[in-house]
Amino acid sequence: MERKYKHKGYSERDRDDKKRERPAEPKPRQEQMGPRTPRMVGTVMRARCSNCGTILAPGFDKNGQCPKCQLELHSCKQCVHFDTGAQFECTQPIPERIPRKDAKNNCTFFEFRMTVEKDTSPVNYPSVSTSAAPAPTGRPDDARKAFEDLFKK
Repeated sequence: MERKYKHKGYSERDRDDKKRERPAEPKPRQEQMGPRTPRMVGTVMRARCSNCGTILAPGFDKNGQCPKCQLELHSCKQCVHFDTGAQFECTQPIPERIPRKDAKNNCTFFEFRMTVEKDTSPVNYPSVSTSAAPAPTGRPDDARKAFEDLFKK
């Protein structure tokens, strides 16, 4: 009998041939002692400059300036209570509006804004030391040195 359609897999006979071609090997079952734990990225609390986004090193001076853009860190833009939709652009009961939000002020309600971020890559904080020698990072500077260090006696 001549087939009307000559496409592969059209007739029942072709489908049966494909089933026979598969190996009948069972897949190895993985041993599990409970539910799988997801591989989630950790989180970290970070302080960032609200103007340029630079990550500020832990223990930075809150009364100082941003190391990159020189914005005052003790200003309304850096505060947790800064809200453009609130009265005087602050969620706390301040007596009068502070006109420049990026200028240094002496507000008693000031708390630096810290954000929770995913820790996706290592951050190298700029060193504040005055010595000319670079701070040891714990990592070799280049791949060749790291490779050679593996085989030292």
